[in-house]
Amino acid sequence: MPFKHNASRRDKFAKAKYGVTNWAGYNESLRQRGDVTIWLSEDAMARWSPPPAGKRGAQRRSSDLAIEACLTLRVVFGLALRQTQGFVRSLLRLMRIDLPVPDFSTLCRRAPSLTIKPVRRPMGRPITLIVDSTSLRIHIGRDWMSEKHGLPKSRKTWRKLHIGLDPESGHIVTSTLTTEHVSDPGALPELLAQVAEVVCRFLGDGAYDGAPPAAMIRDVFGPDVELVIPPGLRPFEAELIHRINSLSPLTHQVTPSRAIARSEMPISR
Repeated sequence: MPFKHNASRRDKFAKAKYGVTNWAGYNESLRQRGDVTIWLSEDAMARWSPPPAGKRGAQRRSSDLAIEACLTLRVVFGLALRQTQGFVRSLLRLMRIDLPVPDFSTLCRRAPSLTIKPVRRPMGRPITLIVDSTSLRIHIGRDWMSEKHGLPKSRKTWRKLHIGLDPESGHIVTSTLTTEHVSDPGALPELLAQVAEVVCRFLGDGAYDGAPPAAMIRDVFGPDVELVIPPGLRPFEAELIHRINSLSPLTHQVTPSRAIARSEMPISR
């Protein structure tokens, strides 16, 4: 069978076993897993129903905040749409709040066009901003058909997610989604434009090394901002890594740190 092809090489490493030493804290953590406390704030209840649209026709009964709250509970608890409607209805009944509950068909219809606005909480202090990016692959839903029926493979499509994080609070301060052709310094202006807090320190990888990104950061946050950016990969280092890997294809691939240590190797021009 196909799923037994790699059975001999699967689970080669034994699962690590950890002994529990603090049983009181361990038992309390297991109790807190079942402790569910949910409530609605006064602001959420006031914005649950949308204001009059001022147009002819039927008016909406639930605001975008109500739809977002229901969909958030659905994701957190792994519920279906009908179960989400029943869960929110029982929650409002326990709180003795007379508010309309969005129907499951309303949740399904308004979910694709819902615009979620990030909640910005004022810190009241200068923050440290860590900026990085990651790649996201776009799945078309036919990968299993390609493997099963041998369909021609399509070109992989990627998106890049750029995120700015405050490490002390754990909040995502800024974010943007670009295509795979946009570099990290190219997405930096849009990221910095979303930051409303005072930034005292900027941390990034070697992609932000250079005079233009540094000047842009100091122009937005002021000349006193501290920049913690490691040196990026220079062109001669990239050529050195390429030559070393091409000379020794059977050995481990050389990383930039190993290449710098072996930089005494002669390079023919």
